[in-house]
Amino acid sequence: MAEKKDGSRTHDAPNADALAQFMKRGWKPTPLIDIKPAASNKFAKLRREKVSENYPRTRLVIPAGGLKVRSADTDFRFRAHSAFSHLTGIGASEVVPDSVLVLEPKAEGGHTALLFVHPRSPRDSDEFYRNAKYGEFWIGRRMTIEETQVRFGIEVRHIETLESFLSDEMKTYAVRGLHSVVDKQVEKRKKKEAELLTFLSELRLIKDEFEIGEIQAAVNATARGFEDMVRKFPQATKIDKGERLIEGTFFTRARVEGNDLGYDSIVASGSHACILHWIKNDGAVKNGDLILIDAGIEMDSLYTADITRTLPVNGNFTEEQRRIYMLVYEAQKASFAAIKPGANFKDLTTAAHEVLAHGLSAIGALPISAEESLQPSVGLHRRWTVHGVSHMLGIDVHDCEHARNENYRDTELKPGMILTVEPGLYIHPDDELFPPQYRGIGVRIEDDVLITETGYRNLSQNLPSHPDEIEVWISNLIR
Repeated sequence: MAEKKDGSRTHDAPNADALAQFMKRGWKPTPLIDIKPAASNKFAKLRREKVSENYPRTRLVIPAGGLKVRSADTDFRFRAHSAFSHLTGIGASEVVPDSVLVLEPKAEGGHTALLFVHPRSPRDSDEFYRNAKYGEFWIGRRMTIEETQVRFGIEVRHIETLESFLSDEMKTYAVRGLHSVVDKQVEKRKKKEAELLTFLSELRLIKDEFEIGEIQAAVNATARGFEDMVRKFPQATKIDKGERLIEGTFFTRARVEGNDLGYDSIVASGSHACILHWIKNDGAVKNGDLILIDAGIEMDSLYTADITRTLPVNGNFTEEQRRIYMLVYEAQKASFAAIKPGANFKDLTTAAHEVLAHGLSAIGALPISAEESLQPSVGLHRRWTVHGVSHMLGIDVHDCEHARNENYRDTELKPGMILTVEPGLYIHPDDELFPPQYRGIGVRIEDDVLITETGYRNLSQNLPSHPDEIEVWISNLIR
């Protein structure tokens, strides 16, 4: 945002001194009503303790990040860094841009958590009404230092004291690139800071009770969003950019029930479904086509769902659509059957690909046998299924991105992990290796799964996925 030193924008008119003095008078105290400790506090405290145990006698600095310019003096909606959110439990509606969490080592061992924030602007300051970034007139009331401390159970300090606080010689590791003061004051230790990011990612591999509840809430809201979208199918077929209508419908549900979208929604009708990350969503929605929708709602806590359904626009699968769909459906069932504590993360992909390879061979698309294709050095079936079958899910849609391979892609599944199961087949309309009647069909089915002590729980099982159930479901929604 283009702004002056006082936080006003370059095109804002100057104020007379008389107005400046007038603005500071006549305000009734407006305390926040009934501030209670956040439900996430005890879980965030336990997470910080795990970090503390791993980094004794070391100061750790984890910024929330700041606003990012969208255009000129317009910023993107703020979204805090995932590690900051995970360790503080501060949700999207209460986080203040440029906040910084510091874990300060104690002489007797362990750490004290310190939260540096830009607190509420006093009514007797120009910032209150002049500062477009922090002023209450512009963005609404923020909590005071005292209120923030009550809410999140962390010792809170003013962000203006951070620079001097970090000016000593204490051994410090930081998440860099998010706060200019942190980057300036903390000596760069590239290897150690990469290790810190890895540790903070791996800390999220096993979800606690609060996280599981938030992801289930996100899944439930997302399921309602899918119902909203299906109800719009008939209207979407009557306009040029029907995909946009469906996309916008889901966004409304995301903003009403959550904070935002967990990621840009994929609304891919017809052959657009063969484009894995189709987010233009500017195509027509045609009666008789399938539409692949990959969407998830992010809650205020930033935990998100990630669900995909491939649905017949008119409510009924054709014979060809159903055959491809059932092949993907059976592949997903095989992945589900492979899930249990002690199984390897890669077993999900192996199980799904075995079904897909044999199915492609039966259709006549695969030029070699399924057994040959399934050899790691061959893999011709992957022409039509190029993405992985699973990824971790949580506070990021692709959670734990900095985790080491041995603790993620090559790891054993453990109770508390939440991951997706999402096989797919994509037959481009110009693919001459596939029988013509199937060209232009793309199918993906994706559900969100919690690993339990005895197996798994499909968090999104209430959203229909069998074609017979889908046809009944759509009929009930658009009749």
